[in-house]
Amino acid sequence: MIYLVRHGQTVFNAERRQQGHLDSPLTALGRAQGAAIGRLLQGLIEKPDDWRLISSPLGRAQDTAGLIGQALGLPVETDRRVIEVSFGQWDGRLRDELAAEHPDTFGRGDWQFAAPGGESFESVETRVGDWLASLPPEPERKVIVVSHGGSGRVVRGAYLGLSRAETWAQDVPQDAVFRLASGSVERIDCEVAVQ
Repeated sequence: MIYLVRHGQTVFNAERRQQGHLDSPLTALGRAQGAAIGRLLQGLIEKPDDWRLISSPLGRAQDTAGLIGQALGLPVETDRRVIEVSFGQWDGRLRDELAAEHPDTFGRGDWQFAAPGGESFESVETRVGDWLASLPPEPERKVIVVSHGGSGRVVRGAYLGLSRAETWAQDVPQDAVFRLASGSVERIDCEVAVQ
């Protein structure tokens, strides 16, 4: 079983700015989301000591994983294969600016892969597929992974055998966990209280 988590909201998310391989800190809401997901996972996982907690190397994922790790008493492992998609020259750019500059590209469902110098869908699918293949088979597979919007979509798409269009059409909540088990994916929402 895999519990897949997207990192909590960041400053760039709130600004509608492409992050890619750049980073920005979690907002107060993002920290609350990470803590809430930790509490949710406490209720879902009977024996946390049997589980691994893996994170992308980017700070926003590491910080979210740290909050989950505190709740479950687990150390955070890092795996670069679940890092976010690189958007090349579009990393750090506001989406509204990109939409104004590239109106034809932004009409497509997977416009992020048109970024100059960015990663291709196929390269992301290959590295994510390699990560999935490296995990033990079910039922021995007991992994929590903190990833990103783009790469998390590709994890779910690869797990389910979805097409590129189906993969990229999936939602990317920051207040939910996806349970990947027995060939299916289930979304489990959590309640987030911001103080």
